[in-house]
Amino acid sequence: MEIEPECVNSYLKKFDEMELIVMSNDDKLNENNNENVSQNQVSNAQMLEREQRVYDMLDELGVKYNVIEHNPLYTADDLICLKDPSQESYCRGNHCKNLFLRNAKGNKYYLIVVKDDRQVNLKELKNRIGSTNLSFASPERLYKVLGLLPGSVNPFSLVNDESHGVELYIDSEVLNGENMNFHPNINTKTVNLTLDGFKEFLNSLENSIEIIDFDF
Repeated sequence: MEIEPECVNSYLKKFDEMELIVMSNDDKLNENNNENVSQNQVSNAQMLEREQRVYDMLDELGVKYNVIEHNPLYTADDLICLKDPSQESYCRGNHCKNLFLRNAKGNKYYLIVVKDDRQVNLKELKNRIGSTNLSFASPERLYKVLGLLPGSVNPFSLVNDESHGVELYIDSEVLNGENMNFHPNINTKTVNLTLDGFKEFLNSLENSIEIIDFDF
């Protein structure tokens, strides 16, 4: 599938209004580095290339999929427009909440995927996956590790993880259903594919992947 440059304009325009760096107290950079990162220019060409990676991977695997365009979505609460059958952007199947987390030292990253209506207790989760204290990775870290802007991260994002260091944990409940929905590295579109197609994509990744029961 080929994409048009105009498709990323609204996403980049919206992101221009957001602050790229949201650092926690133990995750500060010096003032000069903050300035350099905050002025990082994310071009249309870069966003198009990262979006195209997802389609190329699915095409290479022979996975069939549909792409639905919509307004930018940044949180699980925004998914209502995709879950309403009366909306043109309706996507049938499971929708997910995707959490990009880091450990206490900031040297390990985790992508947690659960159903969009599930709450995740980070204290309980750290014990379950054998990590130190967990916190949300900053937008700066998200861009550094996966080359993405906030609102786009999900399992498809791992095509950008060249070191294959991000560990993926998927709630077993997510894999109950016929269809799945994820952004193709940009939050103005959603890829709808079958569960079998999604599993085929997961099998192609070199990252550590674990299916766990989040009822703990």
